[in-house]
Amino acid sequence: MTIIDYLIFGLYMLCVLGIGFYHFLKNKSTEDYYVGSRSIKASHVGLSIVATDVGGGFSIGLGGVGFMMGLAGTWLLFTGLVGAWLTAVFIIPKIKRIDAKHKFLTYPDFLRHRYNGKVALVAALISGIGYLGFTGAQMLAGAKLASATILQNNPFGMNPITFALMIIAVVTILYTVIGGLKAVIYTDTVQWILLLSGLIFVTIPATLIKIGGISALRENLPAEYFSLMNISPVTFINWMVTIIPIWLIGMTLYQRMYACKNEKEAKKAWYIAGFFEYPIMAFTGVFLGMCARVVFPEAEAEMALPMLIRDVLPLGVTGIVIASYFSAIMSTADSCLMASSGNFVNDIIERYFIKNISAKASIRLSMIATLIIGAFAVIIAAQFNTVLNAILYAYAFMVSGLFVPTLGAYFWKKASSAGALAGMLTGGILTLLLLTKFLTLPDCIAKLQLDASVYGILSSAVTFICVSILWPDKVGVNRSLISTEEEITC
Repeated sequence: MTIIDYLIFGLYMLCVLGIGFYHFLKNKSTEDYYVGSRSIKASHVGLSIVATDVGGGFSIGLGGVGFMMGLAGTWLLFTGLVGAWLTAVFIIPKIKRIDAKHKFLTYPDFLRHRYNGKVALVAALISGIGYLGFTGAQMLAGAKLASATILQNNPFGMNPITFALMIIAVVTILYTVIGGLKAVIYTDTVQWILLLSGLIFVTIPATLIKIGGISALRENLPAEYFSLMNISPVTFINWMVTIIPIWLIGMTLYQRMYACKNEKEAKKAWYIAGFFEYPIMAFTGVFLGMCARVVFPEAEAEMALPMLIRDVLPLGVTGIVIASYFSAIMSTADSCLMASSGNFVNDIIERYFIKNISAKASIRLSMIATLIIGAFAVIIAAQFNTVLNAILYAYAFMVSGLFVPTLGAYFWKKASSAGALAGMLTGGILTLLLLTKFLTLPDCIAKLQLDASVYGILSSAVTFICVSILWPDKVGVNRSLISTEEEITC
């Protein structure tokens, strides 16, 4: 990188922070801060969903997958297309109908309406912890990008990734503290357009010129890298089971559903998001990972793409593309920090410990919580070697506990609060024990190589169904969202 690249990078980042500060000054209530006053257009929300879901972290993760397995790695984001469009068809019409009356702020607000406060509390804890892990993954992504580009050397003699992680954490947390959902969504739109344009129209052509075109790519990579079938069935199943359900239980996604002014705009936003995830971003990220393997065959998989951006792009463009990557990472991280903060502040602290708090005090409390959560996210980020593993671990923990009870809330009339609570605890705890190796599976089951979330979801489903049947809610409390009529409130 040249001085010009550093200047462009610095100016761009200052502009992004300025936009966040501008919207912070306009935030007057928690509704402004968490759901953007419920008035944001579909185009902005759709691109924000992609930036949050894929972002810089998954972009770097995609490059690593392309580096290791070729075009078949695109199936990772096929899950995004399926999840987004299923949500648009089956979930958004239901949630927007009841949100129009009850004005929800968080995902647990919906579960509190459908079940009870205990279920919402457990969901807030699982969601808050899960997004804490996802935030750490994004910070790790930023650290890998920084250590391979602008922060290769440091005056303290620290490990480059560790030093970069500290720098990224400070910037991300500061940006998150001063921003609200409007700032996140509007900056996401600009950041995502710049990032995608930089990758498709500049990085790919520049890389192909450097390596000698598609023919050179074919000569230097194994033939299976050009086949969509270069993936094991168990890997495909693990990706589908781990990622698709997040579209039903993601706090950041519920905030954006609430932020859309009506059902039509929300559905349009989700269709836009699905299309940009697959095929556009899926093939772009994976293809660049394949190119990076040709240029840097000995590199660590997830470091190859940042190195490619650093060395291949022309003067000035490097700064813009890297700034866009950082912005996408920061936008995902601040969305996740906001989600985690919203869970802990709105669903736990203000509901059980500090009641009747003013809007101004609530925003300040959220800032303090964000700062603390950000510090924990840094600790989590330091425990992982790869961004993708960190993301999938966070997803698995959330999905295993929350997916089945939430699915039941929408589609099963007999779903009970006791069943939901039991299902959440069983699925979440089992997956956590398996991920941390405190519990190991018998060899005959372990050899299947299925993700821990598969067993968590299955155990959650069995517990949820059995307990719901044995301990149904009292008459007048049980509600189903299958009906088009307004639900009875607890």
